Amino acid sequence: QVQLVESGGGLVQAGGSLRLSCAASGRTFSSYAMGWFRQAPGKEREFVAAISWSGGSTYYADSVKGRFTISRDNAKNTVYLQMNSLKPEDTAVYYCAAAGSTIATRIVEYDYWGQGTQVTVSS
Repeated sequence: QVQLVESGGGLVQAGGSLRLSCAASGRTFSSYAMGWFRQAPGKEREFVAAISWSGGSTYYADSVKGRFTISRDNAKNTVYLQMNSLKPEDTAVYYCAAAGSTIATRIVEYDYWGQGTQVTVSS
């Protein structure tokens, strides 16, 4: 069992930056691939970024590539999402999730989810 708690969301102007954190409970955090997803009002949840259990592999949605960076610190049981050059279209609730696989990009591959943190980008 893994419990996930996101933090770091907020209101930021376009072009600004935010860093999201996701703290995980449990001693097996390092065995899970981790991902970030987001859901805007009236839209389906979509993949943002993923990282392998070791941190050696990462994958990004085309819409955030070059602007967002996913990383993890297994000693702190935490995964991060650094978001730069934010755009109004990045506004959404951001969720972190844990998958019992090497790296995953599909929602169905993830076993555990956090409650989400709101990110709002003003124009």
